[in-house]
Amino acid sequence: MNWISNYVRPRINSIFSRRETPDNLWTKCTECGTMLFHREMRENLNVCTNCGHHMGITPRDRFIALFDGGVFTEVAVPAPVTDPLQFRDQKKYPDRMKAAQKGTGEQEAMLVAAGDIGRTPIIAAAQDFTFMGGSMGMYVGNAIIAAAEEAVKQKRPLVLFSAAGGARMQEGILSLMQMPRTTVAVQMLKEANLPYIVVLTHPTTGGVTASYAMLGDVHISEPNALICFAGPRVIEQTIREKLPEGFQRAEYLLEHGMLDRVIKRTEMREELITITRLLMGLPPAIKGDLPAPEGEATAEEPSAK
Repeated sequence: MNWISNYVRPRINSIFSRRETPDNLWTKCTECGTMLFHREMRENLNVCTNCGHHMGITPRDRFIALFDGGVFTEVAVPAPVTDPLQFRDQKKYPDRMKAAQKGTGEQEAMLVAAGDIGRTPIIAAAQDFTFMGGSMGMYVGNAIIAAAEEAVKQKRPLVLFSAAGGARMQEGILSLMQMPRTTVAVQMLKEANLPYIVVLTHPTTGGVTASYAMLGDVHISEPNALICFAGPRVIEQTIREKLPEGFQRAEYLLEHGMLDRVIKRTEMREELITITRLLMGLPPAIKGDLPAPEGEATAEEPSAK
């Protein structure tokens, strides 16, 4: 037995050729602590397969799951003035924006897209909570106006997914001015007799709840989403009373008449297809009524005998 060839050399090779396991293969559920494989998470739209907890999802991933074949066209949004107040706290506002853009890969906190769901043409807008808490600034106001104008132009319903911590403090009063601006945008849809459907996701708070997030024709929420103006901790400290269990969560608001439905994310697409077609006066969607993937052969019809 050659000790160097049979033991030492393979041992050295195993040390230097050892591959490190990527640290992003598993995600821990923030509710039940279950470790979830990344592919399983992605296929289930970031919903825990153990407890059903709905974790955050980016607008782009949401749209890929929402639109037919994952195909959509982005709607251009006018860029606002950069750092209008020359705001600075621990960092300069432009530096915070660059960090958020680098971390999310998106230009801003809202994505607007056009496409079909169940062969029903819609315009969709979604907020990204990972981009500075999905905060409502001038860009978000511009995005909602652009979405409403595109919906009116193409005579399509608008579906909006809200997720925000409120107005963006770095833009001060200019961010608060987006509340009346977005209200006017919603009114454009109503005057054009076009449906406006809001899907409230966790969390939807502050000035967003006080404006466009609560002006829909239909209000749907994902399970256990926090929906409020002021948070429960602030209210509890103000009134010095213990709040009811589940206060300001989706199920509590549904029970008290502020929401129409609470729907799981994995069932949201079918629900939105049904609602949009109903509000647009279209017949019910036919299951499987979608074109076959390009290049895929379809089965021949049986010949009549």
